[in-house]
Amino acid sequence: GAFQKKGHSARVLSPEEAERLAKDQVLVSEFKQLKLEKEAQKNWDLFYKRNSTNFFKDRHWTTREFQELKACREFADQKLTILEAGCGVGNCLFPLLEEDLNIFAYACDFSPRAVEYVKKNALYSTERCKVFQCDLTKDDLLDNIPADSVDVVTLIFVLSAIHPDKMHLALRNIYKVLKPGKCVLFRDYGLYDHAMLRFKSSSKLGENFYVRQDGTRSYFFTEEFLSQLFKAEGYEQVVNEYVQRETVNRKEDLRVPRVFLQSKFQKP
Repeated sequence: GAFQKKGHSARVLSPEEAERLAKDQVLVSEFKQLKLEKEAQKNWDLFYKRNSTNFFKDRHWTTREFQELKACREFADQKLTILEAGCGVGNCLFPLLEEDLNIFAYACDFSPRAVEYVKKNALYSTERCKVFQCDLTKDDLLDNIPADSVDVVTLIFVLSAIHPDKMHLALRNIYKVLKPGKCVLFRDYGLYDHAMLRFKSSSKLGENFYVRQDGTRSYFFTEEFLSQLFKAEGYEQVVNEYVQRETVNRKEDLRVPRVFLQSKFQKP
């Protein structure tokens, strides 16, 4: 990577990029949109069937980026209870459990196949972890987690895969299990990220919302949209900013602009 900056200004598009996005206004038909919503779980399950545990790299950057995982302790060896909402195959979960022996983790995912991969991982232990299948927009987290019992929730590249009309349901669900005074740590795709600019025409589902060729979907967040979303469900904003990076693909001699939103919202 070449540089990184954080802040509140969104990435500025080049004239070519702006023109391309302005042209791309045709939306996927309502029939196909309803079909994608109905088959969302199946599409993520097929994604994990194709890629097994090989697609995402283990995220050892989590504790570096989110010092809050350490900061939310009141004393050094305090046992923390975390929830990883949308755990995938455990790329974030297992590095955390390895690095921090005083964590008990709840973890859930939309895809039954992803949950099975987590359970088969050699590092999975029911003494330190409880994993379960869950659609955050309709399955009550209280069925698996006591109310007001979680010290920190990680929501990392998860909300973007949920239809924008249903995102508030996931946040409302998480709110119930989070202890008062504790936080959701959020990281996801930001507006004008390279991935957004690569979509071909006929992939657009709505404003900043696209479908990939495999049927999985992705939303690209603005700082304002995310802030309103959390605040409407009763959270207080602690940090909410764009992280802009430029990664270099030396093989193809390309500089790729990556834009993420990295945020922290607290339950009062």
